[in-house]
Amino acid sequence: MDWSDWFAWFASPDYWLSRLLVQRLLAALYLIGFLAAATQFRALIGADGMLPVPRFTARVPFRQSPSLFHAHYSDRFFAAVSWGGAALSAAVAAGLGDAVPLGASIALWAVLWALYLSVVNVGQTWYSFGWESLLLEAGFLAAFLGNAGTAPPALVLWLMRWLVFRVEFGAGLIKLRGDRCWRDLTCLRYHHETQPMPGPLSWFFHHLPAPLHRVEAAANHVVQLLVPIGLFLPQPVASWAACAIVATQLWLIASGNFAWLNWLTVVLALAAVDPARLGLPVHPRSYPPAPPWYEVLVLALTAAVAVLSYQPARNLLSRRQVMNRSFNRFHLVNTYGAFGSVNRLRQEILVEGTDEAVLTPHTVWRAYEFKGKPGDVRRLPRQYAPYHLRLDWLMWFAGISPAYARPWFLPFVARLLAGDRDTLRLLRHNPFPDAPPTHVRATLHLYRFTTWRELRETGAWWHRTALHEYLAPVDLHALGRAGYRPPLGRPVRPVRPVRRVPLDGLRHHPDGPAGHPHGPAPHHPDGPPG
Repeated sequence: MDWSDWFAWFASPDYWLSRLLVQRLLAALYLIGFLAAATQFRALIGADGMLPVPRFTARVPFRQSPSLFHAHYSDRFFAAVSWGGAALSAAVAAGLGDAVPLGASIALWAVLWALYLSVVNVGQTWYSFGWESLLLEAGFLAAFLGNAGTAPPALVLWLMRWLVFRVEFGAGLIKLRGDRCWRDLTCLRYHHETQPMPGPLSWFFHHLPAPLHRVEAAANHVVQLLVPIGLFLPQPVASWAACAIVATQLWLIASGNFAWLNWLTVVLALAAVDPARLGLPVHPRSYPPAPPWYEVLVLALTAAVAVLSYQPARNLLSRRQVMNRSFNRFHLVNTYGAFGSVNRLRQEILVEGTDEAVLTPHTVWRAYEFKGKPGDVRRLPRQYAPYHLRLDWLMWFAGISPAYARPWFLPFVARLLAGDRDTLRLLRHNPFPDAPPTHVRATLHLYRFTTWRELRETGAWWHRTALHEYLAPVDLHALGRAGYRPPLGRPVRPVRPVRRVPLDGLRHHPDGPAGHPHGPAPHHPDGPPG
């Protein structure tokens, strides 16, 4: 029997459009990931950043966190990797993978995956989100989808369905096992207001009638616990299941900012769509038989994913299910989940500075404004997803618990006091454009969406109430004595030591309002959505 006859079941030519959309759109998401790395890394993980890569690689060996940056690190080299990855991603999104031979196409995706793995594996807390692992796992599978010269391999399409199933089913189970409000269908009364980074429509979603919030929660259970099973059923059921997942993800995209999590889930779900079942074009020509080496490679990939799926599948069935966990250093075949618990109240950190040398009860404090997280109560939240504002996200976790901010918050403050340009580029507004402040403080506030009446009367989207002091006023000398230094090369101007003055008009609540921290633990989080 001819080899090509033996593997006749290997090809799924009807899925040519699904493969094309998955690869092109996935490459576009890789482009966004590399752009976020290139434009934010200096302040976050650069040689002089809040959590420097060289310090990380000095204590964590290559075998635990494989990365190019174990061999060499400089900010210039990191920028070259990030911008190079962005250029390659753009080329693949434009069709480079279909213009080269099959082996070269696989190599292009392998390079993208390896470059982004190198970034994630030294990104520490800033890269501890589930969607980083999801992007890596998806990119690794996409390498084996072939290109325009070969029919899409059925096994890889099934592996992508398995990935979408784990994303959705894992998120559904963690909700069912987690916060009681998911079981009594009340979580959506709070979620739109307390989610990490609201979008421009979140205020309106929050003010939907209570019965519609219950419908949202119930529909979530259906789409995440029942619909994913349809991905493994014959067509057209699998296509309709994928369309239901896409529709739900578009609803989530409209209601908030979750980086590329929802967009990536949409892209992956397309792998289950048979274009002919939806009346879309059928490929006009037949494909030649796939090369034997390619078929063997796909079989090896399938076997590897089957073996690596043991722990994620076991986690899904466990009563102690965890979210967003990578079981290997290459972020392959991970477990996912989102919002096992939902905060009832929103706590936000307001970071302020002053240029006065001596602090008094009458000191004027001016606020720094972030791009995505709530600050100015009259500013409508913006849409940033699928771009990822890493500092803004971590500020949300810091508002829930100072423990999440312990490694990086004081270095962040030190960079504000030094007027560090790379750090200030991460912010929307710097109230000290001419010279750095003499002191910086942080206070915790309770934020809630205004009502329709309050919006009409005040023009404010948020109402905020001061809770307590988060960080007492500090200057560079105080931080220096605590072991935190400004970025190298930044002048430290002499200022008088901080005078401890109680914050006027703030109520002291040591613990703040109750909430449910579900944020990232260093490197492999159990909590952030994704």
